[in-house]
Amino acid sequence: MMILAVNWGNAAMIALISFSLVFFTLVLLIYVLKLFGVIFASKKESVAAAPVKASSDEISDEEVAAIAMAVNLFFNRHDEESDVLTFRQNHDVSAWQVRNIHKQLK
Repeated sequence: MMILAVNWGNAAMIALISFSLVFFTLVLLIYVLKLFGVIFASKKESVAAAPVKASSDEISDEEVAAIAMAVNLFFNRHDEESDVLTFRQNHDVSAWQVRNIHKQLK
């Protein structure tokens, strides 16, 4: 009998308003993103219109050596670690440290 106690007119009105609000927000978001695209595209065109310095196609020997060294270091990097764990043992433990250790263990 709980189903009959619900005011379905109000429930439908709330659902309709909610769906239309979400739809309207999504459409508004699309137009805002398009506006951003237009704004930033016009800024890119003005930046791209600046003259670009022409570079020669030849690469010097120093540049070739630097590129070769960078590629070599990139592909031949490895981590040299032994599989042995080393724990440093400190035998110089004072009485204060022993007292703190015993307090922590309690």
